[in-house]
Amino acid sequence: MIALPLDVPVDPDVEQARDWLIQELSGPQYQAARPTLFDQLAQAFWEWLNSLQIGTVEGPPAFGLGIILVLAVAAIVVALLVFGVPKLNRRSSVTGALFGEDDERDAAAMRRDAQAAAARSDWSTAIAEMFRAIARGLAERGVLSTTPGTTASGFAARASEALPALGERFVASATAFDEVRYLGREGTQAQYEQVAALEADVRRARAQAEAVPS
Repeated sequence: MIALPLDVPVDPDVEQARDWLIQELSGPQYQAARPTLFDQLAQAFWEWLNSLQIGTVEGPPAFGLGIILVLAVAAIVVALLVFGVPKLNRRSSVTGALFGEDDERDAAAMRRDAQAAAARSDWSTAIAEMFRAIARGLAERGVLSTTPGTTASGFAARASEALPALGERFVASATAFDEVRYLGREGTQAQYEQVAALEADVRRARAQAEAVPS
């Protein structure tokens, strides 16, 4: 109830009545009842929540679906960061038998071993290691797969289909590999340099086929 001063007119004009109302509403009991900033933000949040719609679902259930979607995307991102993109991670997973021997090394390790053998003039080992590096490198790129029964000549034939411009050099390198690996012949520096040059060109080349079946 509005308390009126005793010395004012009982029938105030419009302006005076407005002043009285403003004075009354400025009292502490009315100020305490006003919504706080937190109340206003909370109300705005619930109005937004109720306005959500995912497909035919509206309101808070849609918010729950949105949270699940966000968590799923976050899980995928974390998995990619931890395990890498599958195609990029293929390099570390291509291991196993190669030309009749179990070998867990990657192409880079085989290339380093070939270069080390060449540095000590062990041309036979250097030729064999560099040829293995060629095969493992193409497998890591997903261009050409090998199986435990793949022979050097069989690999060269299929590699020539993927990289026709290098076909004759694949065959020559496979022949050098067979000679030092199975026929007991001593490799030469010239043969090693030919195989090493092929390995470098294969790494730079773009295969015409994404994959050649084994």
